[in-house]
Amino acid sequence: MSSTGKRRQQKTPDGACLPEEAVNPRGTEEGPSLPAARNGTPSPEATAYPLLEKMLERDNMIRAYKRVVANGGAPGVDGVDVKNLKSHLANHWEAIKQELRNGTYRPAPVKRRDIPKPGGGTRMLGIPTTTDRLIQQALLQVLTPIFDPGFSEHSYGFRPGRRAHDAVRKARQTMEEGYRVVVDIDLEKFFDRVNHDILMARVARKVKDKRVLRLIRSYLEAGMMENGVRVATGEGTPQGGPLSPLLANILLDDLDRELEKRGLRFVRYADDCNIYVKSFRAGQRVMESITRFLEQKLKLRVNRKKSAVDRPWRRKFLGFSFYQGKNGTGIRLAPETVRRVKDQIRRRTKRNRSQPMAERIEKLNQYLKGWVGYFALADARNILRQLDEWIRRRLRACLWTQWKRVRTRIRELRSLGLPDAAVFTIANTRKGPWRASLFLNSALNKAYWSDQNLVSLEQRYLSIRKS
Repeated sequence: MSSTGKRRQQKTPDGACLPEEAVNPRGTEEGPSLPAARNGTPSPEATAYPLLEKMLERDNMIRAYKRVVANGGAPGVDGVDVKNLKSHLANHWEAIKQELRNGTYRPAPVKRRDIPKPGGGTRMLGIPTTTDRLIQQALLQVLTPIFDPGFSEHSYGFRPGRRAHDAVRKARQTMEEGYRVVVDIDLEKFFDRVNHDILMARVARKVKDKRVLRLIRSYLEAGMMENGVRVATGEGTPQGGPLSPLLANILLDDLDRELEKRGLRFVRYADDCNIYVKSFRAGQRVMESITRFLEQKLKLRVNRKKSAVDRPWRRKFLGFSFYQGKNGTGIRLAPETVRRVKDQIRRRTKRNRSQPMAERIEKLNQYLKGWVGYFALADARNILRQLDEWIRRRLRACLWTQWKRVRTRIRELRSLGLPDAAVFTIANTRKGPWRASLFLNSALNKAYWSDQNLVSLEQRYLSIRKS
């Protein structure tokens, strides 16, 4: 390597991008840019262009690498985490790249992890290796410009420039236009039941590079590692890989087109699809016909127990629900969402967990900031105020549990500035921690917890709503 090349490598921060020789070694030619799409449909030149070479271009791989490292996540079955990905690629990328070009690359099986679902049960999460996450991310970056412009305007999930809040606002707008009956269709274990042949037929409509088609098929059939045994997967696209959301949108685009052809109002976010009509009779007809379409045409299964035709304010959508107020339709927190956040707070404020209060508050804040950042869309100030009071009481109960002995309680209560009469009365109470926490309300008040850097959901909510 020339001295210039060495100096260039030294200027690259560790972990910032792929090693130059691992992504685009000297002598590798980069292909031309992908032709622009017209009217949402890729030009013939775009679909004929060798997408695999486009995927392997240096700039695309560097962007993919940075995204994978930024996302973090657990290592896959090979044990290589994002911190060691750079050195792993430096040793193996040339061979991997050649296998990709030859069409002989075989992904590693994903690591299975079951995570609890808010409504009960579990959802299967498949964790690919960091190398496979890199390849999937690079592939996603070249496939998205081909497929996304042609997706329906009513599709909001996992698309550039769109987010869940846009879908919820669109649902509210549709209700305000008079469509106040929702056909809420729940797809049973959607990501686990995707038919590979049907999905690949839809990918092949716009992708002509057979190496890319084989690569996508190999990811669908990579299998899953369970208890050290590789289990084949004949259907499904396990959640956890960067490519899965795009593949889900490609398959469900047929549903969007069918709904548009019928002139129906709907909002879809990944596999959450709400169709809005004006009467229950129309809703029942739509439920029956769309269920047939999904099960016969796309070979998906509708969960009839969880699907329903109902008023929107009695259903939840992406964690939100709705209400009819004097000024029209409003957005509120779904009752299930409130129950779930309370469960998460309980986990982080267990009294029997030995943990310094500063550390407990720090971890609690991390969760609360992300939660309120998402749910600030709802009209929820009163609920958040009540949650703040409940959180402070739970933390007071934690402190009381830590002050196990009477003499410790006396010392701590005196340090809070309470008079001796109150100190001895409270310290000698036989009430349990939850009841005793009421006695501490005046001393361990809102100002005290603010000094301890505890996040106030109400205050953060108001700040987000003003911005």
